[in-house]
Amino acid sequence: MTIEKGIEIEIGRPPHKTEGFFLAGMENNGDESMTTKHLMSEAQMEEALAKMARQIIKQNKKMEDIVLIGIRSRGVPLAEWLARKIEAVLKRPVEVGSLDINLYRDDLSEVDEQPVVRKTELPFGISGKGIILVDDVLFTGRTIRAAMDALIDFGRPKFVQLAVMVDRGWRELPIQADYVAKKVKTSATENIKVMLAEMDGTNEILIKDKR
Repeated sequence: MTIEKGIEIEIGRPPHKTEGFFLAGMENNGDESMTTKHLMSEAQMEEALAKMARQIIKQNKKMEDIVLIGIRSRGVPLAEWLARKIEAVLKRPVEVGSLDINLYRDDLSEVDEQPVVRKTELPFGISGKGIILVDDVLFTGRTIRAAMDALIDFGRPKFVQLAVMVDRGWRELPIQADYVAKKVKTSATENIKVMLAEMDGTNEILIKDKR
């Protein structure tokens, strides 16, 4: 995994502060209220993924050996979406797989004594391949570390690059993305929610702030 500064694919001006986003609404959860702000619309996600696809092609001259692997669960539909954008440029199919990392997490004891293990689907060998790992949000870096451990159990890739929709900061490990749709500075009370049609019935990215 590269720790060099990633390629940032921004739509519009990067938000150094979260003020100024369209206020979508308020949610009441007992004594707590949550504000929801729109970060990216479906059209903006489409545009960002198209730009990301072009950057991936530019960065990797020999795309014949490149495969996309989405981290379950939201990284999988994102990887498929990104693959379609790459295919539109290359005019040929791009292989896509999915990776479950639950057994490789370093916080299992804090999350659940019996983690839900979902299916890893890699319809190709990864040894010698260039892998674009795809996830929705880059936060502490621990999810990506777990994904790297999981990948190595399946083979020895030529290299691994990381593509994410949102980098929200707060890193705990020295991991950076190679391709980023949006970088946002977030507070400790804020949470980034990447909504996807396959799971949520809509494509949009929200910031939820619990105050």
